[in-house]
Parts: sequence; structure tokens; C-alpha cells
Amino acid sequence: MSVVLLHPDDNILVLAAPIQAGQRLEIDGQPIVAAGDVAVGHKIARRPLSVGEKVLKYGAPIGSMTAAAAPGEHVHMHNMKSDYIASHTRQATGEDTG
Repeated sequence: MSVVLLHPDDNILVLAAPIQAGQRLEIDGQPIVAAGDVAVGHKIARRPLSVGEKVLKYGAPIGSMTAAAAPGEHVHMHNMKSDYIASHTRQATGEDTG
């Protein structure tokens, strides 16, 4: 299995292996086709996530969604934010990423 559910209350899954766009997954018994490539260790949505919804990992909130995500969609800094610490990525600070 390429995904890990860390806690029964979690609304995300952690990848134990990378997934490729178009790859078929099964989440909670439902077939899902991966929308994009996602690296090992990253999170994907376990169910539909809406803007402002808390992201639960290990049964605890780790942030909030800034954009909606469909089941199987990558959940990371492009569509969620920490509720506890500021982001310090190059994009967040305005540094050139090119």
C-alpha cells in the first residue's frame, strides 16, 4: 500500500511511496485517480477538503486549507497553511525562486 493513515480522525494520508499522475489509488474503499505527481512523505486528501477546514494529522490540527482539495489531491503549502508558525519559503518571502 502506498498511503498511510496515521490516525482514524485524520483527513489526510501520508505517502509511503511516490504516486504518479493518473495512478489509481484506493482511499477508504473508493477508487481515486491521482491528479498529479506527489513525492513520498507528502500528504494527500483523504476526503474533500474545503477552504478554512482544519488539516488533521496524528488526530491533531496541523493547519488550515487555503484552497479546496479533492480526495487524492496533494495537500501542501500551495493549498494549506500552518495555524501556528509563519511560512518562510522563498515564495512567501518574495525571493526569486527561478
